[in-house]
Amino acid sequence: MSKAIFISGAGAGIGAATAQFFLQKGWRVGLYDLDVSAVQVLAAQYPQDQVLAGWLDVTQPDAWQEALASFFAWAGRLDVLLNNAGILFSGPFEQTPLAQHAKTFAVNVQGVMNGCHSALPYLKQTKRACVINLSSGSAIYGQADLVSYSSSKFAVRGLTEALNIEWHKYGIRVMDIMPLFVQTGMVTDMNASSIKRMGVNLTANDVASTVYKAATASPVLSLVHWPVGLPAKLMFTLSRLSPQLVNEKVNQWLSRE
Repeated sequence: MSKAIFISGAGAGIGAATAQFFLQKGWRVGLYDLDVSAVQVLAAQYPQDQVLAGWLDVTQPDAWQEALASFFAWAGRLDVLLNNAGILFSGPFEQTPLAQHAKTFAVNVQGVMNGCHSALPYLKQTKRACVINLSSGSAIYGQADLVSYSSSKFAVRGLTEALNIEWHKYGIRVMDIMPLFVQTGMVTDMNASSIKRMGVNLTANDVASTVYKAATASPVLSLVHWPVGLPAKLMFTLSRLSPQLVNEKVNQWLSRE
């Protein structure tokens, strides 16, 4: 039986690219998104026995339970849960409405928690299953003008580390992916100095390739955090080795106008 991956936020960007990558590798793929028409269009390009599309609001636990039950009944297994759905608001913290900060956490943090909690029964029924969460390079050190987004990804990082330890008893790996800026609609018109200094050098396919590496890595040698691209790998390594003052100064330089 072909392995199966469930992807939230699969209608565009990283989610859609990852879906196509896994479909080309022969996996069965669940495409779920608020924009159900987008995932239906993508699903129509593949055989019906290889792809299943549906609606999902990640902030709603009932929606998760219904979507996962439908997917598991169709696929018969859940090898990978990819918590990809996410949103971003950029700009000075005080100029961003509190409602937007709250929405960021509702989608980026509570949405991931909802997915993990709802998926556990299905993951436990699949040998060597794993959860892959989309974190970010902004979870390496807090980023100015991306305060709530960066904070939400730190929460995802912490959740990933904690669940990876807690769910070891079930044989379930929990990992996260840490790209910097990716060429998707999310970074269009982003108001943050760091994107101007570092540029947008990653594609959605770069991230999709890393997701596949994480999903298929040996459990013995698997990483918990998977930075994407050389700059993210260097930042992640330096953040663990450099004094706190150095990390702070580097990120101050990145955020300078």
